[in-house]
Amino acid sequence: MTDILIGRNDSTSVSLDPQYGNRHGMIAGATGTGKSVSLMVLAEGFSRLGVPCFLADAKGDLAGLAMAAGEPGDKLKARLAKLKLTDWKAQANPVIFWDIYGKLGHPVRATISEMGPTLLGRVLELNDTQEGVLEVIFKVADDQGLLLLDLADLRSLLTFASENAKDISSHYGLISPTSIAAIQRALLKLEQDGADQFFGEPALELADLMRQDMSGRGIINVLAADQLILKPRLYSTFLLWLLSELFEQLPEVGDLDQPKMVFFFDEAHLLFDDASPALQQRVEQVVRLIRSKGVGVYFCSQNPDDVPGVILGQLGNRIQHALRAFTPRDQKAVKAAAETFVANPKLDVVTAITQLAVGEALASTLANGGVPTPVEQVLVTSPCCRIGAITDAERSTIRQRSPVGGKYDTTVNRDSAEEMLARRASEKAADAGSGATTAGGKVIDPAAPADSPGWGGAVHDALFGTKRRQGMVETMGKQVVRTMGSQLGRQILRGVLGGIFGGKR
Repeated sequence: MTDILIGRNDSTSVSLDPQYGNRHGMIAGATGTGKSVSLMVLAEGFSRLGVPCFLADAKGDLAGLAMAAGEPGDKLKARLAKLKLTDWKAQANPVIFWDIYGKLGHPVRATISEMGPTLLGRVLELNDTQEGVLEVIFKVADDQGLLLLDLADLRSLLTFASENAKDISSHYGLISPTSIAAIQRALLKLEQDGADQFFGEPALELADLMRQDMSGRGIINVLAADQLILKPRLYSTFLLWLLSELFEQLPEVGDLDQPKMVFFFDEAHLLFDDASPALQQRVEQVVRLIRSKGVGVYFCSQNPDDVPGVILGQLGNRIQHALRAFTPRDQKAVKAAAETFVANPKLDVVTAITQLAVGEALASTLANGGVPTPVEQVLVTSPCCRIGAITDAERSTIRQRSPVGGKYDTTVNRDSAEEMLARRASEKAADAGSGATTAGGKVIDPAAPADSPGWGGAVHDALFGTKRRQGMVETMGKQVVRTMGSQLGRQILRGVLGGIFGGKR
């Protein structure tokens, strides 16, 4: 098994042992210090070992992984000589491009059912009561065979639940229109971020992310995220769903010779900025436990403190590029970053972090027994791919050669909850009769029986009455009978009294 070379200095080199590749890692540093190059070096290294990778390309420069580097210039030749890379050669990597919006890659979709009520409730930042209502909604869908595939399905089911809240509450527990309205408002915010394009079919199958090419190299899945990071809620929704799916579907494997898959999350702070405690707790839980599934997670951000301390403590492999200590917060970040490394008596880490040149880094990885090695200042090795963006024509060519294009590029709209509920409403309206009219969303029949709602039922009730009150016909009939009875009674009474008292007829 070949280690992944990260960098060298005059006396030693720092490599990542694939056996500890699932122990997660962190790549940090200020803008323009070389974080993207370090990420490429690791992704190429894992790919050569046959390990599939997934990374979010926030700036568009990671797409260069799909193209071979150009002819080395004088600067690159000097760098390769300093790194002692005698076998270096320009080489492209097997890449599949993805894009939630379907513009720069194959569309990435998930269904509402796959997201589930718990994860969806945390993404929507619902309180306990609202999350309970959402669980009831999903239960109603399961019991009635209503597929929840996209946001339109969920909205239709929420409307159905609101209109039938009394019946649903009696069977599943109390649901209030207020909670349903709160869920609908939260869905609207998520939809405005573009989630309507994320939820749907065909849904992404994890097996298509865990591919190898014909030569046995791991496929590098590149998600176009230059527009996605402008929608932090949708960005975190997608990444959290992907990690959760891996955690739930992959079997426990323990420590392997190399990871089954590796994730790189660029602009990692977007996962945690303004995140609710429940959502942050879910991220922490998945990162902590997914290691046993053979999956490594590597965060890429400007400052190590962008990642919560609970998660930072799980990241055993570290690459730290330069930090600029211009403000008190920056100075605090430098000290915090220095404290995360195993001390090296020969190196002043605090000073080194602020003086690193572009392409240099402080690196520490896990060695035998999973013990972190002392930090070393190294010159980061050069990737074999192009460093930088690619053209639209090059992207289009790679996309056309993709083995999954025919599977995901065409949207599928199956018969699901929205269509089923609309069909039920149509059938109910048809059953009400051809003379039915609608008012307030309810079917009204002028010839409806006494117990039916609407104007027809009201007229019937007024004329003929109900079980609890009499109608006009009954009232008039009784009045006539009473009148006739009174007249006849008086005649009989007069006749009887006349006979007794000798009156005239």
